[in-house]
Amino acid sequence: MRWLMLYAYSRQVPASLATVLISAAAVWVLTRDGSAAPGGAQLPAVVLTAGAMALSTGLGGQDLDLDRSAAIRWAPRRAAHVLLGGAIVGAVLLTVQAVGRDLATTAFVARDCAGLAGLAALGAVVAGGRYAWAFPFTWLAFAVLVPPLATSVPMKVATWMLLPTGTPAATWTALCLAVAGTALYALAGPEAVSRCPARSRCPGRTAGRSAGSRSSSVDVPD
Repeated sequence: MRWLMLYAYSRQVPASLATVLISAAAVWVLTRDGSAAPGGAQLPAVVLTAGAMALSTGLGGQDLDLDRSAAIRWAPRRAAHVLLGGAIVGAVLLTVQAVGRDLATTAFVARDCAGLAGLAALGAVVAGGRYAWAFPFTWLAFAVLVPPLATSVPMKVATWMLLPTGTPAATWTALCLAVAGTALYALAGPEAVSRCPARSRCPGRTAGRSAGSRSSSVDVPD
């Protein structure tokens, strides 16, 4: 239990959860009387994307080198973090719907939560936890700007998070993002692409380490 609490604090879970709850509460206030709720899938997609962005901030640790040196199995913990975070984001929206106006079906929420959580995890692998939010945000922005009547398969893939459930291209895109993003994050960890795979092979670090060694050899008296 103590390890779980330390992990939650190191991954900014309280702040992420507070952001998800605040965004859900704002949606409830705006839609409780039905007057300010726009139709279509854009509002639930925005809420779920905001939740995925909040989740993404905790996918990178405070000290990646310290995390990698820990003698624990990170893969199942990372996978559980992504899956549990996506489930919480969806559960919060469904809870808001239970006490307010229906915004989306359960299947829609489940599909988008899975795809967006995987997309956030993929962003953490590529750019780290600090910039992983840009992946779901950019995809949502593109999907909103695309003409709604686009019917080609590539455009359906691009707008998957706004399409109704039962659309094969949207379902497969969300499934691929969920599986690929979660698996890559679980196995490789945050910043696996942007960081040097082996610190000893980095020319800059090697040079810095060599310089530090030379400096130490001068400072320490015989």
